Amino acid sequence: MTPPAEWICRGRRVRTDGPPLVMGVLNVTPDSFSDGGRYLDPDAAVEHALRMAADGAEIIDCGAESTRPGAREVPADEQIRRALPVLRSLARATDALISIDTRSAVVAREALGAGAHIVNDVSALRHDPAMAATAAEFEAGVVLMHMRGTPETMQRETGYTDVAGEVCAHLERRVHAAREAGIAETRIAVDPGIGFGKTAEQNVTLLRALPRLVESGRPVLVGASRKSFIGRLLDRPAGERMAGGLAVALHAAARGARIIRTHDVRETCDALRIWATLAREGKE
Repeated sequence: MTPPAEWICRGRRVRTDGPPLVMGVLNVTPDSFSDGGRYLDPDAAVEHALRMAADGAEIIDCGAESTRPGAREVPADEQIRRALPVLRSLARATDALISIDTRSAVVAREALGAGAHIVNDVSALRHDPAMAATAAEFEAGVVLMHMRGTPETMQRETGYTDVAGEVCAHLERRVHAAREAGIAETRIAVDPGIGFGKTAEQNVTLLRALPRLVESGRPVLVGASRKSFIGRLLDRPAGERMAGGLAVALHAAARGARIIRTHDVRETCDALRIWATLAREGKE
């Protein structure tokens, strides 16, 4: 099935039939694996987000809770304290789509009220029973991601018989649940959850199998930027994994991914621009 040409997020119609959209990572956390603590100050966070938008990010994904392996849940009120000043400022300052990366319906409601367009939920609406209804009420775009367990436990739950098949089946079930809760098909994107409850080898297998997920007919988001499997393949710390992340982004784009989530926005946009030019010329 061909993915739709649009992803609708609170009335904003986003084209998904061209080169992938770039989603810039904005962590307003003290403990994220790559840039924890750098953007805790709201002014620094807003400045960084606007720089990412200027560099080509169509979406800014703001998260106030680290979901790195082993991370514990952050209370909703603390997430709101960290994220809301940033989201309010961004809603006034940029035309980029704003995404809230949270598992909490309370946080999502506050973020959507402040002007966010998308709920990016690593639990695919499973963690908080009120999340699906909240996203439906605001007509938000949603990203449903595959993850077993929680960030705290997920790396103990990596036993798969067919990782690609099981991820695709899980996401189909979550899409069905979202639709049953009133979230329109045109507002749903899916994410295979690279690095979430998978070994390095399973991440590689899943990336090779992306066309299976693309065939579902929904925009596919891939977020592999700076993740540990790249570090294992290259023997590089988090701050030296950009080249590996670019390679994954281009691989994902060539296999139908419509959204690339990255810390390295300018470089990713440049790489995708050249890739798109070459791919277009190859069809002439």
